[in-house]
Amino acid sequence: MVSDFHFHLPDELIAQEPLAARDASRMLHVQRTSGQWSDREFREFPDLLRPGDLVVFNNTRVFPARLYGRRGGARAQAVSPHNPAARDFLHARIEVLLTRQISADPNDWECLVRPGRKIGLGECLFFGERDELQAEVLARAEFGERRIRFQPVTDFFAALDRIGHVPLPPYISRADSPRDHERYQTVYAAQLGSVAAPTAGLHFTPEILDRIRQRGAETADITLHVGLGTFQPIRVERVEDHKLHSESYSISPGAASAINQALRTARRIVAIGTTTVRTLEHAVRLGAGTIVAGAAAADLFIYPGFEFKVVQAMLTNFHLPQSSLLMLVSAFGGKENILRAYEHAVSEKYRFYSYGDCMFIE
Repeated sequence: MVSDFHFHLPDELIAQEPLAARDASRMLHVQRTSGQWSDREFREFPDLLRPGDLVVFNNTRVFPARLYGRRGGARAQAVSPHNPAARDFLHARIEVLLTRQISADPNDWECLVRPGRKIGLGECLFFGERDELQAEVLARAEFGERRIRFQPVTDFFAALDRIGHVPLPPYISRADSPRDHERYQTVYAAQLGSVAAPTAGLHFTPEILDRIRQRGAETADITLHVGLGTFQPIRVERVEDHKLHSESYSISPGAASAINQALRTARRIVAIGTTTVRTLEHAVRLGAGTIVAGAAAADLFIYPGFEFKVVQAMLTNFHLPQSSLLMLVSAFGGKENILRAYEHAVSEKYRFYSYGDCMFIE
């Protein structure tokens, strides 16, 4: 049952700001076999690696996917501007979170809209002080999900950079700031396309990456663009009834070769973050035991009972109660082990969620 993955977390432990230094986070080191853990610092992470390990990162790059705008179009034209209620309708702020680019055309998107119930088909949405971006609602689904199409502009992503906002998660109870543009992004981010950061990677610095290689470990990058599948809430009672939205990923020939070589030689593969875990485990099933280079979409839902075929160790942040991410971590580390480790983290006042501390499970 989904309720089996609940834990109590005091609000004051939800990190609202990043630490001054990326690598200053605490790290809970969990041993899967023994169920034991130890309190460490993230700066110790390279020391826990073994010569020959392959450390795999998700190099996706976050874009300013949250837009604030106003409504217009046929419904707006049908109301009288002299009516106070109509004026409220015309000037009420709406929020759009872009979650997935539907095709190679940058103008077609799936998104979440607030207030969801009030935004109907055919409505026009305007963003920016000078209406730099305009979109029409083409389709709607449950829970505020919409499909929209933007009017073409010269450079869509440049316009987003000017008027968009860093898509901080809802449990960070503040507006985004200029600092978030740098800190809600990994230092190795390269491929634009995510609406949320792969947060386990936020702890890394160039110096930590150098120490990993000096340790004798190899590194490889894959790309999964984080979308609705990563953070959508679970609205069913039975775990197995939940369905994930798909998220696009790509694996280069070089990365596929490195991962397959590690599998053939029984070297340990260390995944940085749950998105990396899902990508690798989806890809190996798609390739019938081999990682095949190319692009695909992952909707793999990992929960206890899952058989891991690639990943032997993982670094991850602490996740929401009753979330698919907590279920993935529980599948890897053992549900009882992980929930007891979470209780310890709460008692020791670890910092939780995106800007929080991390856990290394091996």
